[in-house]
Amino acid sequence: MATKKKSVFEVLNNINVNEHTEQKGKLTYLSWAWAWQTTKKHYPEAFYTIYENDLGMNYHHDSRTAWVKTGITIEGLEHIEYLPVLDFRNNSIPVDKLTSMAVNTSIQRSLTKAIARHGLGLYIYAGEDLPDVPVWEDPKEKEVVLAALQDAAVNQDDIGIAEIWREVLNDNENKSQASKQSQQLWAELRHTPDTRQFLKESLDAIPA
Repeated sequence: MATKKKSVFEVLNNINVNEHTEQKGKLTYLSWAWAWQTTKKHYPEAFYTIYENDLGMNYHHDSRTAWVKTGITIEGLEHIEYLPVLDFRNNSIPVDKLTSMAVNTSIQRSLTKAIARHGLGLYIYAGEDLPDVPVWEDPKEKEVVLAALQDAAVNQDDIGIAEIWREVLNDNENKSQASKQSQQLWAELRHTPDTRQFLKESLDAIPA
């Protein structure tokens, strides 16, 4: 019985790209050169397209900000990716402040993401398309917890502090969200140096 040929996505998505990524801020980037080299190694006929605007420029704009449009074609299937032209803080660059370097960087990143749509390194972009989740579903909840922590600290109630903190960390199934909540609570607590030290010692004493 003939072995079924793997799809392009199956082949590329099965490649581990971890050693070829770079962390910048909160985002992870895959090397464009390596991604293209790997794609061509598996699919020599693959090619990319950089879509120009009506004036023949390699970016598009709406008179305010700009973006690039690229495509990667493998075995007749093209995946297109749009990407804004960003500065080093990942903010959109105004059209009158554009540089050729910024446009070129966005083109390379756009091409890398277009390759990812074919499967290579797609997993490193997981979550990018999800909306930001507010730290607290109800802002009033934070104020209630803050007030309770402040009262417990003023009254030197280490047991009360432990119970409140456990409730924040354990009642939320989303551990990342719980961590953000605890960090925000600590940052916003208002207390004297003595109370701060007591609060810190009480929190440090809570078993992990």
